[in-house]
Amino acid sequence: MMKIMDAQEIMDTIPNRYPICYVDYVDEMIPGEKIIATKNVTINESFFRGHFPGNPVMPGVLIIETLAQVASILILKSDEFKNKTAYLGAIQNAKFKRMVKPGDVLKLEAVILKKRKNIGTVAVKAYVDQKVVCSAQLMFIVPEGSTRK
Repeated sequence: MMKIMDAQEIMDTIPNRYPICYVDYVDEMIPGEKIIATKNVTINESFFRGHFPGNPVMPGVLIIETLAQVASILILKSDEFKNKTAYLGAIQNAKFKRMVKPGDVLKLEAVILKKRKNIGTVAVKAYVDQKVVCSAQLMFIVPEGSTRK
């Protein structure tokens, strides 16, 4: 599958940087509607040193963070929010169904459910081998005057 956004383009869109920029690339996107992205989970991730040593598992909160970054890219690629910053306002109905381990490839999907002025709700899912590992609804706020340089 062709990458439509690489790591540099992602960092040009969202403010996250190493070690907390978790999205490797964007596979598909319909700006303002839907996005599919990829995160390659490697044993070299810093969080594996302290999260269940001997049985490394990606922390659920970091799966949600990765999904939030994907949703932010989607939101910030909408014409009305270009060069702004999106902030996470709420997490609802988060469910964790499977563990994510080193070597897994996370496919991340976000779909905008509703958007009103500077607030939106996004449905997100993370998959490994086409099986859902996490799902949630995220609310985002793009404050007035949040322009990025």
